Amino acid sequence: MNNLHGIIFAYGETPDLRELSQPRNSCSLPYGGRFRLIDFALSSLVNAGVTDVGIIVHSSYQSLLDHVGAGKDWDLARKRGGLRILPPFGYASKGRQNNLYRGRMDALAGVYSYLEDIRQDYVILADGDMVANLPVEEAFEQHLRSGADITSFSVPSSIASSTNTNYFQLDKEGWVTDILVRPNSVPEGCAVSLGAYILSKELLMKLVDYCAAHDLYSFSEGVLLGEAGKGLKLMSYAYEGYAASIKSVRSYYIRSMELLDPAVRASLFRSDRPIRTKEQDTPATKFSDDAKVVNSLIADGCVIEGTVINSVVARGVHIAKGAVVENCILLQHTEVQEGATLKYTITDKSVKICSGRSLAGHETYPLVIAKNEVV
Repeated sequence: MNNLHGIIFAYGETPDLRELSQPRNSCSLPYGGRFRLIDFALSSLVNAGVTDVGIIVHSSYQSLLDHVGAGKDWDLARKRGGLRILPPFGYASKGRQNNLYRGRMDALAGVYSYLEDIRQDYVILADGDMVANLPVEEAFEQHLRSGADITSFSVPSSIASSTNTNYFQLDKEGWVTDILVRPNSVPEGCAVSLGAYILSKELLMKLVDYCAAHDLYSFSEGVLLGEAGKGLKLMSYAYEGYAASIKSVRSYYIRSMELLDPAVRASLFRSDRPIRTKEQDTPATKFSDDAKVVNSLIADGCVIEGTVINSVVARGVHIAKGAVVENCILLQHTEVQEGATLKYTITDKSVKICSGRSLAGHETYPLVIAKNEVV
């Protein structure tokens, strides 16, 4: 699919992620033991044959750079096109380098010269922290057939927690008849936007120009509800798979625990649309004779000597003999020493839990241990 260009938004700050967002951009947050959130957006594009992708960043993106590199693991390391990281250089020239982008249209205006050089006729805009294995090729084909100006990926409102932005009222053919932006109440039968939109490059440039000239910084208010998008035909693509948006520690915990459900894993990790991530040459996980593992996801390179129940364990974690880990998320290189007990706890990378310690959060408010901490 050489006529579609991908733009991923990875510039936002997410304060509700608390300690998890301090050392990194939320799009590089580890997920599922082996992946980062941005892997899903990148993989969805690559699986559809998209060869040119720009990632718009603003601050705290060193971890993201370390992860995606030149895009080799997604087959995006190319002499022409491929993966491009787009820092806020154009934005800084306006004397506003200390401020975050205020919205998508603001971010797009900040990388205007990049937009001008896009070779493809169509563009897909997507969030980097949306967990979904999107059938981009199918949606693009629908967009071309329908004659829509903008096509949005949408899911039923019954899973409205998958996003926190826009709701669409649709007719029987999937055309959007009304748009609700962050409403207090949602009429029955609405679809929920996943924040991924397909439109032509020509239309995108016109919208960016209009919004910049009128100081409209939000895609929702400036385009979907504003004068910039007045008269445009908007259609929904009905996505039927699993989708989740990670905006807080609680949503991160809940969505990570949902991966223990085989049906969720089957929806996300499909053989026909594989989720790619940065390759790491780690050995197989070692389980001792005394280890006990129940309903958990264990990544490569771990040493499990204790008990793990209903938990997600990332690469390189060591759980010592006599330690108990239950309903937890342990990120890379966490060390749980002998006799320690963890319940409803999230440990960031390289955390050490010393012998005999007992830590417990709650399902509604999991305890978070920041990166490199020793408890």
